[in-house]
Amino acid sequence: TSEQIEHLHRRFKQLSRDQLTIRKENFDSIPDLEFNPIRGKIVHAFFDKRNLRQESDGLADEINFEDFLTIMSYFRPIEMNMDEEQLDRFRKEKLKFLFHMYDSDHDGKITLQEYRNVVEELLSGNPHLEKESAQSIADGAMMEAASICVGQMGPDQVYEGITFEDFLKMWQGIDIETKMHVRFLNMDTIAHCY
Repeated sequence: TSEQIEHLHRRFKQLSRDQLTIRKENFDSIPDLEFNPIRGKIVHAFFDKRNLRQESDGLADEINFEDFLTIMSYFRPIEMNMDEEQLDRFRKEKLKFLFHMYDSDHDGKITLQEYRNVVEELLSGNPHLEKESAQSIADGAMMEAASICVGQMGPDQVYEGITFEDFLKMWQGIDIETKMHVRFLNMDTIAHCY
């Protein structure tokens, strides 16, 4: 809505300090992101050209307000008047954004090492969990992904990684539409971001 765009424009201006673009370092002033274990991946996602719908690979050095709106569109809530086709497309867009966060080398697959990195980052705040335990959790999750996506594998088969189609299967039945949001854009936090 125009009201949401105005709200996002005020937030953009605050983050950019009234400049025409935002750079990665502008996200350093966001308190809600400061202690997020995957903060780096979230910020990276804002500059990932795949998420900016630029079809090309790589990272942008800075984003303008239009780019910012494109990224924020992944977090908008579902609308009541959406038909099944629109809901499906909306869901796939959100999941593609998440997939890009995991696929750090941009090769179209989430490898075991990429998955381990994310799991380790997510669990890094837990002082009672050692790196080996986090790796075991990631390994188990990857094996589960393989069984969901490939089925029973032979002893000589190697699961090379999660494709986007696999990722869609894994998220089937999980309500991503209402769970994926960005809290740091709440107006309450704006005063605390200078």
